[in-house]
Amino acid sequence: MIINTELEKKGNLFPSKVISCNKEVDTLYFTTKNNVVLQLTILRDSILRFRYATSTNFDADFSYAIDKNATRGYNYLSTDENKEHYIITTSKLICHIHKADLRVAIYDAKDNTLISEDELGFHWEESYEYGGDIVKMSKIAQDGESFYGLGDKPVHSNLRGKRFENWATDSYAFGKNTDPIYKTIPFYIGLHHKKSYGIFFDNTFRSFFDFCAERRHVSSFWAQGGEMNYYFIYGPKMNDVVASYSDLTGTPELPPLWALGYHQCKWSYYPESKVKEVAKKFRELQIPCDAIYLDIDYMEGFRCFTWSKEHFPNPKKMVKELSDDGFKTVVIIDPGIKIDEEYSVYQEGIKNDYFCKRADGPYMKGKVWPGECYFPDYTNPEVRKWWSGLFKELIHDIGVKGVWNDMNEPAVMEVPNKTFPNDVRHDYDGNPCSHRKAHNIYGMQMAKATYEGLKKYAYPKRPFVITRSAYSGTQRYTSTWTGDNVATWEHLWIANIQAQRMSLSGFSFAGSDIGGFAEQPTGELYTRWIQLGVFHPFCRVHSSGDHGDQEPWSFDEEVLSIVKKFIEIRYQLLPYLYTAFWRYINEGVPILKSLVLFDQDDNQTHNRTDEFVFGEKILVCPIIEPNAKGRRMYVPKGKWFNFWNDSIIEGGKETWVDADIDSLPIFIKEGAIIPKYPIQQYVGEKQIDELTLDVYYKKGREKSELYDDADDGYDYKKGRYSLRNFNLLGKSDELIIQQHKSGKFITTYKTFKIKLHGLPFNIVKIQVDNEEIAFEDVKVNGDNTIIISKEFTELHIIGSS
Repeated sequence: MIINTELEKKGNLFPSKVISCNKEVDTLYFTTKNNVVLQLTILRDSILRFRYATSTNFDADFSYAIDKNATRGYNYLSTDENKEHYIITTSKLICHIHKADLRVAIYDAKDNTLISEDELGFHWEESYEYGGDIVKMSKIAQDGESFYGLGDKPVHSNLRGKRFENWATDSYAFGKNTDPIYKTIPFYIGLHHKKSYGIFFDNTFRSFFDFCAERRHVSSFWAQGGEMNYYFIYGPKMNDVVASYSDLTGTPELPPLWALGYHQCKWSYYPESKVKEVAKKFRELQIPCDAIYLDIDYMEGFRCFTWSKEHFPNPKKMVKELSDDGFKTVVIIDPGIKIDEEYSVYQEGIKNDYFCKRADGPYMKGKVWPGECYFPDYTNPEVRKWWSGLFKELIHDIGVKGVWNDMNEPAVMEVPNKTFPNDVRHDYDGNPCSHRKAHNIYGMQMAKATYEGLKKYAYPKRPFVITRSAYSGTQRYTSTWTGDNVATWEHLWIANIQAQRMSLSGFSFAGSDIGGFAEQPTGELYTRWIQLGVFHPFCRVHSSGDHGDQEPWSFDEEVLSIVKKFIEIRYQLLPYLYTAFWRYINEGVPILKSLVLFDQDDNQTHNRTDEFVFGEKILVCPIIEPNAKGRRMYVPKGKWFNFWNDSIIEGGKETWVDADIDSLPIFIKEGAIIPKYPIQQYVGEKQIDELTLDVYYKKGREKSELYDDADDGYDYKKGRYSLRNFNLLGKSDELIIQQHKSGKFITTYKTFKIKLHGLPFNIVKIQVDNEEIAFEDVKVNGDNTIIISKEFTELHIIGSS
């Protein structure tokens, strides 16, 4: 007789004593008496991978997040042991593995200071409901430790004292502290004692992070399935941590320059006459704009890859006419494919068995905009190839320049959990699994398939894709926006925080729906949001048409004038932003830098939320409350020039900055050389014959860069780019600028117009490449501007104090 049918509840389980240690090249295996195995891989001197198995057998080693081109190799590796520990040493780190229980402690190899240590370390629970394990890790939070990262969380920049869930969720009109929302980026940075490290928990199941919320001095992370598999990334500078994480998970290709312009979007611009009316108004008012977006109403009954015959009878002609006026057309594509026997995309999906299925065989059916839909399994390579091929007509034939993937968490309407049931099955690139494992990467794989289609059919131009949902590594394929926000002052604060946090989390090409998607902003809020948005890498106004219009002219003349001025500033700064993008792609340097990322040694930066550095040299602080005539802000250490009037402020303190509705606190780092274009209505409207260099005096040295290429296409990968490195040296009576150029690209501009700011002397002599030049030859003006050939190597501006 069976007298007890209940399984034994074992609770937390822990590794026992280590009984063996084996080394295979760059990997060590530690096996415990109860068959737990720690696989420790040394990827680089500063990056260690920790992977645990609870029954000696590891799952197939597969990750969507890790870039196949990630850097590998180290300079030094030694292994040793004493009575209590195994000791693994690289040129950057010393790692102790406790023999008693596999707990880990990591030290800086340079000065032997403690960086990170396990509390309970790895432990797990058996999951009787689903099988497998609930895997857990807890670490001791060090004194004064702060935590940053995790992607798009709409909370204070410092995560200490909070707990978070990673489960991609359609979160319409989310608010401050809403969790989870659209993205799952399980990467965070710890900072204490002026040293920082990162942890990337590469597990796609529903996961959780606790930064001293449950227990004041313990941080932890865990997942409801899969492996305990994490990467420890050491800096000690935060910039180095983010750069190494970006190398590990990848950076994108350069976007076409037009993608960094101003974009206008609405749910929805239709019919065709309305689209043309909006485009015409931009050009009439001379407000720069590079892209106009079509939301779901351009489709026939919301069927993806179709056009409404009523509203857009000749889309190819319309797209061509928009293009002739400088507008690139971007369209939305959702994952839900309408169940319709007459619909070719549905027919192909059914014929080839491309749609997701439930555990017992039926297709996964859910309601979204077209009604009842099936959903492609983007984790199947064959499905991704099919999906990418569907873009031929849109991109190659009609001429659409960009695609925007929405609803890809995946979102499902009219069900309590807003998404697929857990029993939905996925291919997972030959590693079959349930939706529990595939959910968080579904949007990423849709974006990848879309990117591959655009890359193929836009060639020889570059693709442009936007996604709402993302997992670590999605930045390789696409830009992103922060989802369905609201036209409130709180959401202006959130937009600022999210863009900074995404950049710090390796995903720089991000922005918000400027003005707010839901509800209607006041003219003041819209203006302040534009002022912030032009300093975000992705710059797009988007709104729900149910709540009114949000074009720049939708308010009053004052708002129109101010908005136009700030969009023009964006276009002037395009070469500066493009250069920052180049650094991000090649070096992993975030385009936006929270103050803690900019100067982690200054404790005053650790809890600042509003101020950020745009690129390397421009400090921005948005106005985030109504009726403001200015605000107090923290200025980082060093000297900074006021962008508007060239007054100089000494940083390292809070200060009041005037900023009425037509202004914004913007400061330029002393010694900076800021490249500027003339104002254009769209990228490529004008041939750039002369480039302005705004040079800000500094007594001392400063470096700046300027990157150029053809603005689109792939010739830059063949060496056809121009990279100019500027070295500035300021003395009390002399300013020296040295230039070194690399790359084979020849820019259209022949001269630099150098505008000198804060020069402490009157110019009496100018030397170019060791030759004195007459003032009239370089057109020296009373406003301290000179014009000089772009080919100079060394410029001396000599004065008398």
